[in-house]
Amino acid sequence: MTAQTFSAWRVEENDGEYQGREQTLSTDALPPGEVLIRVRYSSLNYKDALSASGNKGVTRQFPHTPGIDAAGEVVESSTGAPAVGSPVIVTGYDLGMNTDGGFGEYIRVPSAWCVPLPEGWSDRTAMVYGTAGLTAGLCVSKLLRMGAQPEQGPVAVTGATGAVGSVAVELLSHLGFKVIAISGKADQTDALKALGARDVVGRETLAEEKRPLLKPAFANAIDTVGGAPLAELLKQIRPGGSVAICGLVAGPQLPTTVLPFILRGVNLLGVDSVEIPLSDKIAIWEKFAGEWRCEKTENAAREIARGDLDRALKAFLKGESTGKIVLNHAL
Repeated sequence: MTAQTFSAWRVEENDGEYQGREQTLSTDALPPGEVLIRVRYSSLNYKDALSASGNKGVTRQFPHTPGIDAAGEVVESSTGAPAVGSPVIVTGYDLGMNTDGGFGEYIRVPSAWCVPLPEGWSDRTAMVYGTAGLTAGLCVSKLLRMGAQPEQGPVAVTGATGAVGSVAVELLSHLGFKVIAISGKADQTDALKALGARDVVGRETLAEEKRPLLKPAFANAIDTVGGAPLAELLKQIRPGGSVAICGLVAGPQLPTTVLPFILRGVNLLGVDSVEIPLSDKIAIWEKFAGEWRCEKTENAAREIARGDLDRALKAFLKGESTGKIVLNHAL
């Protein structure tokens, strides 16, 4: 296939300042890889916002095209698998971090990064879930493997209005759990209840307390924020309960004691959605395409164009983003 020109939202560094804008590139400039994919949709994530702001812990070299998620069609394949014409999903690994990502109309990646699009799904549907949905599904899956059941009591979801939290709220509710959504956005109470939250409480529920243990309030939990709020959440988990963790918006440090673990037998479950085997990703995608379908999330997702990315990513960094946002390259 001859080289193609395409549009991409690319971030450049100038005198320590990082600015993203739409540019025209050539597929010849993409990194090596066995598979060239025409991207139809991408998904916005907190990690994309960090990359776009110049966070060197995410992206080391600029200029760079963010976008840790992509869904589209294979247009070149040197290995034959996936075949040309195949609809695929790419999430995680190095995509959008130090490998040009889904905010461009084309990506070139290793064939081992590609997952077949589930039967009945569109590119858009895949990106409504994206890495955030995959992460929420992995969190729920871990809780279920640890024996979490609705009759045990309420399940807390922190950062409930975010891309991961909102999917977790709907999925847990769909599975019959009583979900307590924890959020600092009081104006999103009705939206969270529409997703299935039984109750919505403010982030003051996780305000710092000097006591090492608090009255048990939640049977299990999914935490998307980390830091001091996670430490306070652990103090409120019932004996034998589990907390699946996947985020660090509130910081990577965990200022806690061993008491929740050795006096109440609380389980702290780490969730990674980046370097896990393809088989694990496929299993979650197939569930979302079937029994785990989050219809409300799918219907409520917002589409934006490349020209809207700067504003949307800055909203992530300010903690002002809610729900699921997908990038439609056709807009």
